[in-house]
Amino acid sequence: MNLLIIEDEAKTAKELKKLIESLRPDMHVIAIVASVKSAVQWLGSNPEPDLIFSDIQLADGLSFEIYRETIVSCPIVFCTAFDEYAIQAFETNGIDYLLKPIDEEKLEHALAKFERFASLSSTRNETSSNQQQQIQNLLAHFENPYKTSLLVYYKDKIIPIHVDDILFFNSVDGIVSAHLKDGSLYVVNYTLESIESQLDPRLFYKANRQYIIARKAITGIEHYFTRRLVVHLSLPTPEPIIVSKVKASDFLRWVQQ
Repeated sequence: MNLLIIEDEAKTAKELKKLIESLRPDMHVIAIVASVKSAVQWLGSNPEPDLIFSDIQLADGLSFEIYRETIVSCPIVFCTAFDEYAIQAFETNGIDYLLKPIDEEKLEHALAKFERFASLSSTRNETSSNQQQQIQNLLAHFENPYKTSLLVYYKDKIIPIHVDDILFFNSVDGIVSAHLKDGSLYVVNYTLESIESQLDPRLFYKANRQYIIARKAITGIEHYFTRRLVVHLSLPTPEPIIVSKVKASDFLRWVQQ
């Protein structure tokens, strides 16, 4: 049984190869490649291996790019140092993973899972179809790291709200509230700066120290005193939203994206 290792840390790759071949003498690591480019080239010019161990973060990009450019039907075990939130995405999508640093027990578990997977796979075509769908799900997860919902507080409850329903965030005396398109508002247990880092910057903009606004909420923009801008939203705001002259050009570019 032939294996391919995609890993840009030479020491890690050698240790993984040694562990695999000690646990499974019938498994042979036929190659170690260290980049997205070299992996695409190798897979395009060699017979497909039975199993791939693939690091996620390579020197020239995420390894997911490999599977965009090359159709791979064999199972893949991803190796990652990402946090547990990312690990849950792997578990949900049914592709195994190894959390670095890799030890013998974790590797044994992954190999055993692969063997069960191989014994249950009826055809390579079926495997390929499932594999490609799983890859696309993982790509969507890692390429869109921004929040799609937030937890907010209402009376004694904590409830999730969809980011798509939020028109703006407003901070008053350090208390931040999310204002929804239906006119409701909820207290959010984050600072505006923290919220800004969690939202897609294509969709939300921090207009000033009091407001983060959604692009879709904007109904008009007017020139204001001293080359500032005043922004009008589809929902009334507690006070006018003023964009400083320093941020005015950047804000207008963002609106036009």
